Amino acid sequence: MLWKIGLLAGAALIAAPAFAGEYDIIVDRVGIDAGDFKRMGVGFNGASPGPVLRFTEGEHVTLNVTNRLEEDTSIHWHGLILPFQQDGVPTISFDGIKPGETFTYSFPIAQSGTYWYHSHSNMQEPEGAFGAIVITPKEGERVPSDRDYVLVLNDAHPHTSHRIMRNLKMMPDYYNRQQRTLGDFMDDVRELGLEATLADRSDWGEMRMMPTDIEDLQGFTPQINGKSPAQNWTGVFKPGERVRLRFINASAMTYFARRIPGLKMTVVQADGNDVQPVKIDEFRLAVAETYDVIVEPTESEAYTVFAESMGRTAFACGTLAPSTA
Repeated sequence: MLWKIGLLAGAALIAAPAFAGEYDIIVDRVGIDAGDFKRMGVGFNGASPGPVLRFTEGEHVTLNVTNRLEEDTSIHWHGLILPFQQDGVPTISFDGIKPGETFTYSFPIAQSGTYWYHSHSNMQEPEGAFGAIVITPKEGERVPSDRDYVLVLNDAHPHTSHRIMRNLKMMPDYYNRQQRTLGDFMDDVRELGLEATLADRSDWGEMRMMPTDIEDLQGFTPQINGKSPAQNWTGVFKPGERVRLRFINASAMTYFARRIPGLKMTVVQADGNDVQPVKIDEFRLAVAETYDVIVEPTESEAYTVFAESMGRTAFACGTLAPSTA
């Protein structure tokens, strides 16, 4: 009988998850500095993006989220497999977090990869309430690297999210700064003929849109880890090192074309899932997507990490460099 009890106890120890330490997250108003404008937004632990949360597959995590806003808030763990009560979507998985209250999330880490977290309340996410999650596989990364950087992209705008929504409801092309003009019409007439040009305008008119209306919003400043192109996020490497870049698109609506001129990128993970490695020059990063790529710079020179919006109206950029000098 004693040996059976011993076996059962040993099995329980093996099956029990490894418990991580507790994490404290404060949701509050924070300053957003996009270089060409500054305004107040929402962030985690005094910043936007919030802290990178690093877990290990197999852990059980506890996160105490305190709301210091004057409105309800929440945190949704985007892409994580967890009990629905912990998913952080108000009116679906829980009631939200009232001002001044603390809600404790507690769930097992059942996967690995690159993910992100964000508010699911009152349009707080595009106001800056987002951050990265990096989960290390319990057996270690399938593709090891010498350096590991998280790059969170977003589309900061001088207008608040509520003002943007109000303007778009009044006029869907309110922020379209590439309106077609009389000059464009005359150019099309010369190239296509009057009849074809009128037919083209009629077709777009029936759809209540225009071919230049690719993005809902223009006039925004793309950022990498909260830094505009002028503020220049920089990651350091030594020639010959293997560098892992974890791209996360935390934008409200912007799709980005990503490339690093002079460097091939090897995609090793998509949306947290390992994939068959493939070398590319450029990839499209949609809203909420994550991609992990490996680059191996051999020269002691700086490389531009470039992300251009789908409408070609704005770009984010940073630098991979042998030093920050």
